[in-house]
Amino acid sequence: MEIVVLNGSPKGELGVTLQYLRFAERKFPGHRFRYLHPAQGIHRLERDEGAFAAVMDAVGKADGVVWAFPLYYMLVCSQYKRFIELVFERGGRGAFAGKYAAAVSTSVHFFDHTAHAYIHGICDDLGMAYVGGYSAAMYDLARRRERERWLTFFDSFLDAARRRAPTARVHPPLPEGAPFTYRPSPPAETLNTGGMRVLVVKDGRPPGGNVDAMVAGLVSYLGGGAEVFDLAQIDIKGGCLGCCRCGLDNTCQYLGRDGYIDFYEHKVKKADALVLAGAVHDRYLSARWKAFFDRSFYNTHVPTLTGKRLAYLVSGPLGHLPNLREILSAYAEFEEVNPVGFVTDEAQDGEVIDALLGETARRLVDPRTAAYRPPMTFLGVGGHKIFRDEIYGDLRFVFQADHRYYVKNRLYDFPQGRYRTRMRNLVMMTLLRIPAFRRRFLKEIKKKMVEPLQRIAETK
Repeated sequence: MEIVVLNGSPKGELGVTLQYLRFAERKFPGHRFRYLHPAQGIHRLERDEGAFAAVMDAVGKADGVVWAFPLYYMLVCSQYKRFIELVFERGGRGAFAGKYAAAVSTSVHFFDHTAHAYIHGICDDLGMAYVGGYSAAMYDLARRRERERWLTFFDSFLDAARRRAPTARVHPPLPEGAPFTYRPSPPAETLNTGGMRVLVVKDGRPPGGNVDAMVAGLVSYLGGGAEVFDLAQIDIKGGCLGCCRCGLDNTCQYLGRDGYIDFYEHKVKKADALVLAGAVHDRYLSARWKAFFDRSFYNTHVPTLTGKRLAYLVSGPLGHLPNLREILSAYAEFEEVNPVGFVTDEAQDGEVIDALLGETARRLVDPRTAAYRPPMTFLGVGGHKIFRDEIYGDLRFVFQADHRYYVKNRLYDFPQGRYRTRMRNLVMMTLLRIPAFRRRFLKEIKKKMVEPLQRIAETK
């Protein structure tokens, strides 16, 4: 069989994920592998339709397609995202329809599930037979047991493609209702921003849906007291290159080459409240938005929006994309912001949208929420623990800026350092071996668990 590997790393042949496929190629010599690098060559594919057609031709002749990619901000990199957009924009679905597909990623497992869910949804939308995903840690290939696991997965993928095994669609098609045009009404009241710096960043380029109108509606409630930027106005030369230069001292390879860092430092970081507005493109926002998030990685794993208020305006079927909502919610938790919420145009009712925008504007400038930051859920807690362990361990020499920040802010909060807890556990585990103590413990544990909280709850 002929297997086409769509390499989603901007580093091309130097991509870590690609090495997994190279290894599989040597272990399965009876199959032909063809490697394409749409992420690295995205600028050429955008301007040269002949080059894009060549990629589609290779996919069309393949028996199986492997989406191979590193994780960038809970998804694929912006360059790969743009390639996927081109597939839909230029009528490339036919080349993918019916092809057997698998997804392979490498990462530290920070939201790898959302990246795989995205690719799975894209495969379903393209009419592909999605066999499964394989999420590897970056250097799993160096371990014998993990090599065996990887080869078992790939062998099952080849077998499914050979047998033309049936597969089920998991992600339903997105709704294609009648176009709805939102026209904001004059605001019922104008709110005082109280000197707050409110920054609105939007991507209103076609297909932008109702993004511009929703932004205009929100800003009208703020009496024009917000600064609005279109991503098209920001000089972004390209997506993150994955060079890790920023890991040492937060210096980006693009420094001085475009205007992104200046915008982020002097507009985004200095705002009191942020509104991010965009339309759904396939199953995410636009690739331009993805580049915005990816390029902020020059700050590495350090939150840069702590204490700010954040709202999202989304034009499109967000209610049918729980994976996208989870990504945007996780971004808010990791950045330690006060999430004001989401407003979409899904209601297709101007009055409803007006009311939601008005309430969002009110919450953005309400002084009572100035110091509020909600407690983290699994999205934030789990992400923190992954980065804590990785930066303390294998990634420390690369991400030295992170290490300094984690030390300064006491984020190396390993449970091994809690000596009183360790001593308590040792004593209690010893006592619980005594039958009489064990019986008494089980009889009283529910009462003892709640006693400290009851005392606080009953305090006047």
